Amino acid sequence: MKIKFLLMALLVSVIGFSQSVNDYKAVIIPLKYDFLKTDNQYRLATSTKSNLVKAGFKAFYVNEEIPAEYNDRCQLLYIDVKRESGFLVTKLFAEFKDCYGKVVYTSEIGKSKEKDYEIAYREALEQAFLSVNALHYAYNGKAVATSAPAKISNAAASVPAVATTTVVAAPVADTSDPNLLYAQPTENGYQLIDKTPKVVMKLLKTSRADSFIAIKDGIQGTLNAKDNQWFFEYYQNDKMVSEKVSVKF
Repeated sequence: MKIKFLLMALLVSVIGFSQSVNDYKAVIIPLKYDFLKTDNQYRLATSTKSNLVKAGFKAFYVNEEIPAEYNDRCQLLYIDVKRESGFLVTKLFAEFKDCYGKVVYTSEIGKSKEKDYEIAYREALEQAFLSVNALHYAYNGKAVATSAPAKISNAAASVPAVATTTVVAAPVADTSDPNLLYAQPTENGYQLIDKTPKVVMKLLKTSRADSFIAIKDGIQGTLNAKDNQWFFEYYQNDKMVSEKVSVKF
């Protein structure tokens, strides 16, 4: 009876994850993971994209120009492959996060005893993706909320009416800009990298989808969306400085 209950709980869990993953149009792949030293080292980014496509996802590299229909960053998932320590065994698992850095789904751990890193990473990732494949991903066409509800003033709150939500459209990135930065999800927000890749700025999420706490070269300010552009704003010598920043989320 206990085993039957556990199997039912596992089935419900898998179905729940499948439904949440299906809310997103595509997956963005970073060129480098934390445990690697260079872009696409051991062809792990390539293997990630291959496995995502096999699992039915639309997948794009973070520096890739994508169709306009995928420009809403909050309708996309962001994958991160992580390595778990193991003696003589390579262990990998994949995390899928939303635009706020919240984990939507975590795969099972894949393992390989191969000594060659490229073979070991490929085998471990393919094994991890067995649980992803089991989700039978298919985009369900649901719209994902792209911003937090707008605050209602005290005066408006006293009126017995249905509250409305203001949706702030994310600025569209100019992919031809040579200074374009690419956003990679972190635990508390994003890090913005250039094509090198080098981390240029770190972002911490706030209650607003169009505003982040931003840190660049030791200077703390905010990154705000205005007039379809992102601006890094901070104080210098008691004066407000506003710098336009081109970002692709």
